[in-house]
Amino acid sequence: MNLLFIISIMIILISNILMFLTIILSKKSFMDREKNSPFECGFDPKSSARIPFSLHFFLITVIFLIFDVEIALIFPLIYSFNLTNFFMMMKISFFFILMLLIGLYHEWNQNMLNWTN
Repeated sequence: MNLLFIISIMIILISNILMFLTIILSKKSFMDREKNSPFECGFDPKSSARIPFSLHFFLITVIFLIFDVEIALIFPLIYSFNLTNFFMMMKISFFFILMLLIGLYHEWNQNMLNWTN
């Protein structure tokens, strides 16, 4: 029992030392304006926060996230083609892609895909 306790303490100490070393070694000493600026957000964080935000940028981001999640839902469908009935999977896949196309048509019809300033 005592040996097990000593080994577990040693493992915790070694892991903490390794984490501390990685934190120290991973520090960047060179600060660049481009590296410190936000990535693709559209505004400078050091200026006024009350500047109006582009609604089109937000809508394009939401559309991207929706289609990104739906593509992630398509991947299990591809894998399950071998496991289930082919005609049932074709119906489910057709319905899913039809819903995607209806959503895309609605966004196109509402002019959400047009980038205007």
